[in-house]
Amino acid sequence: MPLTRPVAWPLLCTLAVVPVLALLAPVACADAGGGPLTPEDLVMLRRISDPQVAPDGRTLAFVERETDMAANRGRNAVWLLDLGRAEAAPQRLTELKDNASSPRWAPDGRTLYFLSSQSGSAQIWRVTPGTAAAQRVTDYPLDVGSFRVSPRGDALALSMEVFVDCATLGCTKERLTARSKEPARARIYDRVFIRHWDTWSEGTRSHLFAARLGADGAAGEPVDVSKGFDADIPGKPFGGDEDFAFSPDGRTLVFSARIAGRTEPWSTNFDLFQVPADGSAAPVNLTADNPAWDAQPVFLANGDLAWLAQERPGFESDRFHVVLKSARDGAVRALTAAWDRSVARLGATADGKWLLASVDDLGQRKLYRIDPKSGLRFELVNSGEVDDYTATAKHVFFARADLGGPNDLYQVDVKGGALRRLTEANRDLLDARHLSAFEQFSFKGWNDETVHGYVMQPHGFEPGKRFPVAFLVHGGPQSSFQNMWTYRWNAQAFAAAGYGVVMIDFHGSPGYGQAFTDSISRDWGGKPLVDLQKGLDAALARYPWLDGERACALGASYGGFMMNWIEGNWPERFRCIVNHDGVFDQRMMYYSTEEIWFPEWEFGGPYYQNPEGYERWNPVDFVAKWRTPMLVIHGEQDFRIPYSQGIGAFTALQRRGIEGKLVVFPDENHWVLKPANSVLWYHTVIGWLDAHLKN
Repeated sequence: MPLTRPVAWPLLCTLAVVPVLALLAPVACADAGGGPLTPEDLVMLRRISDPQVAPDGRTLAFVERETDMAANRGRNAVWLLDLGRAEAAPQRLTELKDNASSPRWAPDGRTLYFLSSQSGSAQIWRVTPGTAAAQRVTDYPLDVGSFRVSPRGDALALSMEVFVDCATLGCTKERLTARSKEPARARIYDRVFIRHWDTWSEGTRSHLFAARLGADGAAGEPVDVSKGFDADIPGKPFGGDEDFAFSPDGRTLVFSARIAGRTEPWSTNFDLFQVPADGSAAPVNLTADNPAWDAQPVFLANGDLAWLAQERPGFESDRFHVVLKSARDGAVRALTAAWDRSVARLGATADGKWLLASVDDLGQRKLYRIDPKSGLRFELVNSGEVDDYTATAKHVFFARADLGGPNDLYQVDVKGGALRRLTEANRDLLDARHLSAFEQFSFKGWNDETVHGYVMQPHGFEPGKRFPVAFLVHGGPQSSFQNMWTYRWNAQAFAAAGYGVVMIDFHGSPGYGQAFTDSISRDWGGKPLVDLQKGLDAALARYPWLDGERACALGASYGGFMMNWIEGNWPERFRCIVNHDGVFDQRMMYYSTEEIWFPEWEFGGPYYQNPEGYERWNPVDFVAKWRTPMLVIHGEQDFRIPYSQGIGAFTALQRRGIEGKLVVFPDENHWVLKPANSVLWYHTVIGWLDAHLKN
């Protein structure tokens, strides 16, 4: 079958909802022309996120990021789209310099709230589009991190970083200011976390506050409804307003929090707490009987509460299933217990009639409608990656991307049907570029079990010619290089450089059933390596234009571990390797990482209790077999896999006399995010491939 072509940009295409097998057929109106996509193009693409539809369904607000290369950063603005006019073009509402985000509508459908830094700190603002200028709603001494508007429009729930023992926001501000002026710069701790993701702990917690809105629209004195909690709301490092919700009458708030004290780095026990919105009583734990993760509370119109729950403590990649608590009698039931898929994001239609769920499934992130009474599911979007969504009673509006292009906004009827494309944010740039065709394939992997992958043609593809191979290995390890668009490991960028791209969803990847995901734990170098070996062979046999004699393996995080593992356990296969933020020594990884629950689940307990579980899959023990040239890249602010792991791998290469190169980004974490660094990363990596596969 022909490979899937990216959606063409000169025409506004409508994607039909079709069976998943049709992914192997073209979905574009026409093939895009032009030159190859460059790293400079990639960082300049506009990035759409966070769609929010007004309650009356007339206007869609969303965030669009543009890249400021001079400042080496992205800048966010809030945009609006008039849904009542078929040919309406989006209009920017806020100035780029103000770095606005998180648009949230008031119940009246006319007032839009958003976060903005235009006053010098992150505060909540409001505007009635098309009328007067925006007005500041909060004027607090601390940055606002996230917020929601109450269903009655008379209050806000918002998060701020505070010292738990401070009675006022001013106390936290004064303490932080005084600390910044101290001549001694030491950090002193008596418990972990001492650092998380890319940030050293300051001793503060993100707490949830509620504030009444006055007649003038300004927010009053905030009340800490999580007062005294030794926990972060939202959870760190990536939590947002999905971690808390107002009840339909606005009288209570439900939030997700992990109260674990000194055990926090090895606990995944998040619980849901319910508290009066005025803070008049202490929060009540709704899920104390579940020792695993409870997340993303969503209220239905009748007051029923839905949320996502895991069942196994300590396992961050356990299946999230939907649980429902009746407002009438308090009965709790597992709504999707029999569905062997993990829900990524839970939501609901505006009328509370349906639940909505984005779910990884067979190499796609699909969107489903769920009946809260029966648990029955209906597939609304079956291909690509549904990143975020919002809904009225009749329509769902969502951001969708795939391997052929970045996020744009779409609309689908709640009952299903054809997708209507609403935006073409990067039309001008992509009109001038050729994006490569791609295809999903499957093969018999470990134990002859079915494994899936993707292959992408190189720029300049011609039948009869053979092309070198970029073999991309995903991280996680419970994640996927599925039918998605990413800015850090973009398949189109490698294809644009003339490489055929092969990506395998080896054992451990989500979307193929929880048993498939579970199978990588305690077997990091076993089944996944077999899948990678068989997957590459299958791709070479199926696509004769791939030149298996000219191949380079590339991976980050777990994928970086796999690069180090391949060096010692499959060293003859590749001409070169790229290892980004990879695990080199499992022993020191355990004692220097921050989220300790992760290695303890993956390798069977703490290192000191089960060293054999770690050493079985320890790349450092196989350095004597290394022989393949390796490019090692690491972020100095990476606290998930500390940069000493990259230095260790590079030292091993140097001592063994193997060709190697080390790139350290002083200002990057586990990811490369700054535009200039991203451009350098792509040119360095592609240059390494060119030197070993083309020259």
